[in-house]
Amino acid sequence: MAVQPLGTAIIAIVLLLVIPLGASAAGWTAPLAVIIPYAAFTLFLVGFVRRILLWAKAPVPFRITTTCGQQASLPWIKNDPLDCPSDLKGVIGRMALEIFLFRSLFRNTEVKIVGGRPVTGSAKWLWFFGLLFHWSLLIIVFRHLRFFSEPIASWINGLAAVDGFFEIG
Repeated sequence: MAVQPLGTAIIAIVLLLVIPLGASAAGWTAPLAVIIPYAAFTLFLVGFVRRILLWAKAPVPFRITTTCGQQASLPWIKNDPLDCPSDLKGVIGRMALEIFLFRSLFRNTEVKIVGGRPVTGSAKWLWFFGLLFHWSLLIIVFRHLRFFSEPIASWINGLAAVDGFFEIG
């Protein structure tokens, strides 16, 4: 008999409620409250950095579907260093644009069949709201740094002042 998702959720909730009670009764509050969260956070960071390094080391051919520019070829043909990077500076520029501005979402994200042929277009709303969500999340994380750092960095206070200007209510 397969375990149903609702049953699994109920078991998880019961365990999450029972484990702290059992740990406090056994005198294990320090490992449960300190060691396990730090170990989980460390494991998350190590896995995250490992994934990023594996992704960065993966060879990427020049012909990528999101690439629209001219690759480096003959010296008299001007190449596009951000669309088809051929050196480290171009790779860093393209990665920065992709990470901070979601460049690939800005174009060629919508495909429709027109006359039996696939035609690509853009969905700017997806790009805009993705950018809005992730930048808002980043600002929230940066503003929460004031709770974990002493003394509070001046740029955090500056960000709080600018962000507080947009506060509603």
